[in-house]
Amino acid sequence: MPLSDPACKNAKPKDKPYKLADEKGLFLLVNPNGSKYFRLKYRFDGKEKMLALGVYPETSLKKAREDRDNARKQLADGIDPNENKKAVKQSKAESAANSFEVIARKWYERNMGDKPNAPSTALPCVPTAK
Repeated sequence: MPLSDPACKNAKPKDKPYKLADEKGLFLLVNPNGSKYFRLKYRFDGKEKMLALGVYPETSLKKAREDRDNARKQLADGIDPNENKKAVKQSKAESAANSFEVIARKWYERNMGDKPNAPSTALPCVPTAK
């Protein structure tokens, strides 16, 4: 029987972690400290793997099911969802590191930072990172 939102909400912690199964490999892991995690259990290249889909209630049951379906489509195409997730995360980090602001600040530090007569208003429109 598929998992329901009230069942997720009413799941109480026990002495040991336990799982509430949904369907097609999706389950809610309830830990002794009360945290609840959506996980997807799947097999890729003959190995059993697990994909983290989010924390309940920040990730709804509906969203977890959508993510499960997307992961199953990737599996059908021969793509490991975990590796794909890592690659997407890494490309986002690389694109943030190569933004114009980062490159402009590095250039300014290298070319203007040590000069005593460098204009103090060289980058007035770029807010400082906090």
